[in-house]
Amino acid sequence: MSDRYIDFVNSPFGQLVAKNLGLPNPMPLDRFDANAPVVKGTVLLGAANGGDLTDAIAKVLSNINAETLAFSDSGVQEAAASVGLNAQAYAPSAEDTQKFKALVFDASGIKNSAELKALHSFFGPVIRKMSGSGRIIVIGRTPELLDDAKYTTAQRALEGFTRAIGKEVKKGCTAQLVYVAPGADANLESTLRFFISPKSAYVSGQVVRVQATAIVGETPNWAQPLSGKVALVTGASRGIGEAIAQTLARDGAHVICLDVPQQEADLQRVAASINGSVLALDITAADAPKAIAAHCKKAHKGLDIIVHNAGVTRDKTLANMKDQLWNMVIDINLSSEERINDELIAKKILRANGRVICVSSISGIAGNMGQSNYATSKAGVIGMVNSMQPLLESKGVTINAVAPGFIETQMTAAIPFAIREAGRRMNSMSQGGLPVDVAEAIAWYASPASNGVNGNIVRVCGQSLIGA
Repeated sequence: MSDRYIDFVNSPFGQLVAKNLGLPNPMPLDRFDANAPVVKGTVLLGAANGGDLTDAIAKVLSNINAETLAFSDSGVQEAAASVGLNAQAYAPSAEDTQKFKALVFDASGIKNSAELKALHSFFGPVIRKMSGSGRIIVIGRTPELLDDAKYTTAQRALEGFTRAIGKEVKKGCTAQLVYVAPGADANLESTLRFFISPKSAYVSGQVVRVQATAIVGETPNWAQPLSGKVALVTGASRGIGEAIAQTLARDGAHVICLDVPQQEADLQRVAASINGSVLALDITAADAPKAIAAHCKKAHKGLDIIVHNAGVTRDKTLANMKDQLWNMVIDINLSSEERINDELIAKKILRANGRVICVSSISGIAGNMGQSNYATSKAGVIGMVNSMQPLLESKGVTINAVAPGFIETQMTAAIPFAIREAGRRMNSMSQGGLPVDVAEAIAWYASPASNGVNGNIVRVCGQSLIGA
């Protein structure tokens, strides 16, 4: 369903009305274009004194051929040059007309609270120079892994800064914080590529941890990073599931499209459009886990990626909710995923550097009236990610989840007008996301280079004003 309000406020008359009445003024977001560069505009790179991640950041910027300036800091220039990135020095002034598509800051050198002033020194003079759909990325060290109390305190403070900036910049811009564990510098690339690109259009105010890991990563063909991989997507016949299947196929994967037999016509349509295959079954059936494992082993000799997307809502206040509605939602959204994971692990279906990717919801983080069953199931999905991470990591597999907010689907189109409009506007971008926004985050998790991204819950919600 299209958002006519965005079209209106971006017209000359609509802009005048929005300004005079103080109405939200969302702008259309840049999204992935295969013919466009990873970053369409200038990147400004800066660092706090003593930062030790600048080399790793500059290497990624060099790999994506980003037009880069170095924030009046010879140390940043030298680090860039050492990895083949030509970054001219830049000193901001009130008179210059320079615009930036991305501001990237190495905050790893901030080791006490007094040094947090480096954030203001870098971002303050240039924050108004952001262009539309711009990117702010702060990169630091994982606080809980540091052995100095003041260093830990200062790095944890980065979260408040990044979330606040995400609510200030507007114009479709996003802000993220990436914590890199000691020894994990080489694992940064897939995450920085995702957050600096239009693929992360509806992800903002998020904190991601990149860890050092024994899981062996791969350097993919970045144009098709999933080439040669086999992915299974549940609930793939429409909406977000269809977008996930299309996006993984775009990135080179063979996609097994799974949904209930009643949706087989749509399932066949989706699979045909991406040269995928079809598996029509009910994931809550007693024999479903064995059927999935057997199919993957026989047809593909294993599985690289499973995306647990299938889910339902059956909304009622708890006092009015019958047992059937509670049990159905928990079984489809959570218990079936546990059973499938158990079977895939037991039968060793998931290959090395495999991916388990789950779809939670901001309802599972913040709760929602009339959705006690749904919120319970989606919070359980987050619990499953947390609890299974150590087991899967020991087997060379990662597990992560996305938590979508208001996404434009058939389901949200059926919401009453006033509630739907509130859902669209109650985020930093003042608009709903698209199914492809969820799919792009899942494709980032799925990348063979994302071996250091494990146990993360990333909200795809435009930095919703509700929840954490």
